[in-house]
Amino acid sequence: MKATTKDLRLHTPELLAATERGEEVVITFRGKPRAVLTAYKLSPEARTDRNPAFGLWAGSERATALSVEEEVRALRKPRPLV
Repeated sequence: MKATTKDLRLHTPELLAATERGEEVVITFRGKPRAVLTAYKLSPEARTDRNPAFGLWAGSERATALSVEEEVRALRKPRPLV
């Protein structure tokens, strides 16, 4: 399906409905294609219920070497002056 930038501005709900039906909408500006509007799909690994930093240190030797307080203190140490 093709739509102009004016169509996008005036008929956004209809164009979004077309993407939900699986159609790709090519947005044109002055007769030339400028963008493609498609449905947004979450990938299986993009879970929103889990923080991406969860398990960052799992399995590393640093996980057991330092306590949380020691690790934060080491990260916040100021750099030496040159």
